[in-house]
Amino acid sequence: MIVATVVFDNGRTRLDCVIRNLSEGGAKLEFATVRGIPQAFDLLVPGHRPQHCRVAWRALKELGVQFTPSA
Repeated sequence: MIVATVVFDNGRTRLDCVIRNLSEGGAKLEFATVRGIPQAFDLLVPGHRPQHCRVAWRALKELGVQFTPSA
């Protein structure tokens, strides 16, 4: 289990998540709820550089994200 943090709103909002599946191009993230999470955000994983993400799909408590170049 990999615990990570989603950061958005210019760094003012942080939400913990669990990475359930990880690949070179994206990940499946699990949250208590996906409500209020925007279409793009940064993913912070301890020991790694921040990764910019775009939401590819949503479920009740999961997001599928695609890794994208930082803007």
